[in-house]
Amino acid sequence: MRDHEALAAFERIYRAHVGAITRFFARRCTEPQVVADLTADTFVRAITSFPTFDEAKGPAVSWLFGIARRTFAAHLEQSRRGVELVRLAGGRRELDRDELAELEARIDAERPGRALLERLASLPELEREAVELVHLAGLAPKEAAVALGVPKGAMRTRLYRATARLRAVVDDELEARADEQV
Repeated sequence: MRDHEALAAFERIYRAHVGAITRFFARRCTEPQVVADLTADTFVRAITSFPTFDEAKGPAVSWLFGIARRTFAAHLEQSRRGVELVRLAGGRRELDRDELAELEARIDAERPGRALLERLASLPELEREAVELVHLAGLAPKEAAVALGVPKGAMRTRLYRATARLRAVVDDELEARADEQV
């Protein structure tokens, strides 16, 4: 593929999925600047690794969510080490008012997603991520399997277990509320 064809293909992928990747980070972060930075970092990583992207291995959305997961994990690790503070004080582009307002609206819109992630906190990490990718991000289970690097059958098992555990959590909450009202 020629450079201009590759750039056009990447632009199509970016335009189709930038909203989903932004929402992914908006469910995890409440600071618009952090959401913007993580989204940008994800797409910088994506464009630099685009020559190795193979759609035969899975759709672009799965590939991007895999990159977003690794970007967020790196962000958490850097934050734990304090490196993020140094980076943020350095060369980040400040958001203008419109960008800030748009990201604040996206973050606010993801409040129910953050609440669900809090409920899922008791689940094993891969089950939690499977539920998020399928039920919040809208990926098909096979796309989520690619993003998480697990076999499709394992994805179905993880989703089944996570759903059963989540039902138990909700049932316990409903029972506790009923007991409080008595």
